[in-house]
Parts: sequence; structure tokens; C-alpha cells
Amino acid sequence: MTPQDARQYAPATERNRKPILEILLQVLPESGTILEIASGTGEHAVFFASRLSPRLWLPTDVNPQLRASIIAWTEHNVCDNVYAPLDLDVREPVWEVEKGAVAQSLDREPIVAIVNINMIHISPWSACLGLMAGAGRILKAGGILYLYGPFKQDGKHTAASNAAFDQYLRTENPEWGVRNLDDVVAVASTQNLTLKQIYQMPANNLSVVFQRST
Repeated sequence: MTPQDARQYAPATERNRKPILEILLQVLPESGTILEIASGTGEHAVFFASRLSPRLWLPTDVNPQLRASIIAWTEHNVCDNVYAPLDLDVREPVWEVEKGAVAQSLDREPIVAIVNINMIHISPWSACLGLMAGAGRILKAGGILYLYGPFKQDGKHTAASNAAFDQYLRTENPEWGVRNLDDVVAVASTQNLTLKQIYQMPANNLSVVFQRST
């Protein structure tokens, strides 16, 4: 199998990547390493990285087939500011980026932001808790945590389509589901992550931006 053969495709990526990029250009620090959690196919990684230079992009995913797809996409697009993808499970008490050689390699270009797209509703609540805990450990004061996806607001769905999607997710796995934004903000606050801005996005999604306060 050639690297190009390993490329996988996610239809939603092509639809949402430009609106997400517009927000990232507004909220990300101008330099440093951007850690992407649950990078999926790698399509976002190559699209964003090529447009966010001189920032460096560090993709991760727990799925080895998706990590192979990320590598294939970066080789296909010849992205020289994308790290090799890491196997990273947010529920682990210490992430790969905090260990040994990986941590040392990030000394010159430390992680200044964490980007997480379409994960916390397609994973157990423990993944959201782990994401916030990791962001609290890794980000320095002023660091950014960016989330994208569907959310409830004030405990209510923002659209009938989101309610139907939530029901579908819970049928697939009772631990999944569209999260209440108030709950996410509350967990973030325990890790010194302050809600900075909420952006309305296409298809009834939100961009939610947190900043490390201390």
C-alpha cells in the first residue's frame, strides 16, 4: 500500500474547514505549536497547517489507521510544518507530548494552543474531562483551547437536527451525545480555562474558545 492509498476522507471536513480556519486565524497565537486532538483523517491538519505557517501543527489520534491517513495526507500535500502524528488518548493522566523525547522536541516551539474538532460528542464524557485536564496541564497563561461541534445551550438543543443527531449518537453508544455547553464551561473553569468567545458556525455548530487564565 502506498502512502497515497492510506488517505481517508471525511465529507464534513471539506464543508467546515474554511469557516473553522477563519476563526483559527482570529484566535490562535501567531507562532508556536498547535496541538490537534483527535485529528481523524488528517484533512484538517494539512488544510490548516499550510495556511497557518509559521505555526507548527501537531496531529494526534488513537486510531492507527487514521494516523496512517494523516501521514499519507501530509506526504501528499508536502506539508513541512506538520509533525508526525502521535498516539494520544486524552483520558491518560500524562499525554505523549508531556513525555521524554517528544516533550524535549517541543521546547523550542512549545504548545500554545489545542484544537479539538468534533470529538466530545462522539466519545464518553470522560474524554471531555481528560481534554480539559490535559489543557490545564499543558497550556501556559494565555494559551488557547478551541472546540468545534454541536452543543446544547441552556440545556436545550439549538436546532431540531441537533436533537435528532443527539438521539442517534445515544442509540449508537449511551455514553455519547451532544454536550451541554454550560457543563463543558464548568469543567474548563476547574482547569483555569476561561470562556473567551462563542462563534455561531454553519450547520448549527459552534466554535468555543477558552483561554488559560493563570
